[in-house]
Amino acid sequence: MSELNSINSMEPDTNETIQDIAMKLVTEQMKQESSLTGGPSERTIFVLGSKGAGKSTLINRFLDRDDITRPTLALEYSFGRRTASGQGAQKNICNVWELGSLVNSNQLIEVPVRSHGLATFAAVIVLDLSQPDRLWTDLQCILNGLKQAISKNCSAKEVIEMKERMKQKVGIDHEDLNTLEILPFPVIIVGGKYDAFQNVDSEIKKHVCRCLRSISHAIGAALIFYTSKNASLSKMIRDAMNHLGFGSPSNPFKALALDHNGPLVVPFGGDSWEKIGVTPTNSERIGMNYSAQIPQVGTEKVAIPDDPAKDGGFKERVIDELRAQKDDELMRLLKDTEIRMKFEAVQ
Repeated sequence: MSELNSINSMEPDTNETIQDIAMKLVTEQMKQESSLTGGPSERTIFVLGSKGAGKSTLINRFLDRDDITRPTLALEYSFGRRTASGQGAQKNICNVWELGSLVNSNQLIEVPVRSHGLATFAAVIVLDLSQPDRLWTDLQCILNGLKQAISKNCSAKEVIEMKERMKQKVGIDHEDLNTLEILPFPVIIVGGKYDAFQNVDSEIKKHVCRCLRSISHAIGAALIFYTSKNASLSKMIRDAMNHLGFGSPSNPFKALALDHNGPLVVPFGGDSWEKIGVTPTNSERIGMNYSAQIPQVGTEKVAIPDDPAKDGGFKERVIDELRAQKDDELMRLLKDTEIRMKFEAVQ
């Protein structure tokens, strides 16, 4: 069945937005993909974070794409496919969502969570280390958005079950386990633009590293600093995304690095309050302490083109055809209204 036939089979809803239609299209496409391939194994990675921190570049390298990166305006979907070796091997699919801007993003953050649930969901949070005065503002916006999406779209039972699984990932015998506010899915926090961060004042480095180590530990996340100019860090973050998306390698973190004078690498459960040098705390106090040391500015505004839909880099044939159809209907309605008004004026 063609994509258009699939769309026509959906119940029409005059209140649907373009976002709702796009959600249905993606869901229907994934159902068709599953039926054609005999039910592949699927996982989902949601990449979100600071503007211009390198999210699209990370995704392109993860998916082995040579696309020219351009600013992501809203929410973009792509996928990767891997087939395990051996006869009759199962196909593995990784759904990849990327959030372009954190401005008014709460509804968009819900989309991947609502589409896939928590069982095979993971998040990669990319922060710009070169802007310490914006780091907590962006991170707080992301964490609040994810928590809100979970509370609105996931049952309490599902959240409890996934938190228990995450405790296993952190380490059921970890000394700090009972003091953590673990999120119900794997999270990797990526400190992007590490090459620029190397030139930052040493005291600021200490505050940034303590903050990111503390929040990563508190929510049960892994932490990696990254720059494309360092081959070993590039390979490590690619391995980490492969781990989240396809389960291999089983252990992408080949080292533990906690010195603020170098790039941090902290696996799941690899840190502790004692190693960080702070008493057990929570995300609210971590943010307050960091903001007291490095005052934060607001989320950066994003310039949106007059009509992003006309940009050739964002073509989606089915959605574009639907939009063209709606535009034609609107023009006909406007012409009918104009003719009726002229007729009534003559009367």
